[in-house]
Amino acid sequence: MAKMWSKNVTELSRALDLEKGVFTLMSPKSIAKSLARSAEKSKRKKTSAFQSAMSMLNFYINRAGPNLSSSRKAILEKTKEELRKIYGKPLKGS
Repeated sequence: MAKMWSKNVTELSRALDLEKGVFTLMSPKSIAKSLARSAEKSKRKKTSAFQSAMSMLNFYINRAGPNLSSSRKAILEKTKEELRKIYGKPLKGS
């Protein structure tokens, strides 16, 4: 049961309805655009679209943790930069 709750959050969350396969896309830009579309469409989010999209991305990275390959984690980390670009937020280190 402990492993099931994170699956339920990503599949059944009332905060964000994700597009199918979003975290399997290979391009950080494509993942970011998909998360942004989902966040913009959501009528149930409690924070800004940027915060909702970034939170879901961080949730996925944290829950996948040791199961993520280094190349996959690098793609997902670059997705954070792409989300910042989409929403006009300062890039990390800028």
